[in-house]
Amino acid sequence: MTMGTTKRSVDELLAEAREELDRLEPLDAAAAQVQGALLVDIRYAALRERDGTIPGALIVERNELEWRLDPQCDHRLPEATHHDLRVVVVCNEGYASSFAAVSLRQLGLARATDLIGGFQAWRAAGLPVR
Repeated sequence: MTMGTTKRSVDELLAEAREELDRLEPLDAAAAQVQGALLVDIRYAALRERDGTIPGALIVERNELEWRLDPQCDHRLPEATHHDLRVVVVCNEGYASSFAAVSLRQLGLARATDLIGGFQAWRAAGLPVR
């Protein structure tokens, strides 16, 4: 498949990605987690070691995300049981997570979204970090 020659900026692609998502503020993401949503931290190890993690969040490096959360994949996590999962992707500041959530939606995880402001917003909201 050949891509067209239309050139778009990363900001344009990000805006398009976010149009598909019902993005969550930190307090809403915490409430979603309590109600059974999977918070999935895609930050790389150095950031997790430096800043901590969200209690109960699954740690899945970005380069493994689709394989670990696709309910049809042999390499899925035990939590990836069906396509109706509510998944909230968390990156450091809420940029990469938007693209990652759209990728999960393309796999059929229609309720995937991301955390506005990422881990840094979660921590700034005074939510638990370990």
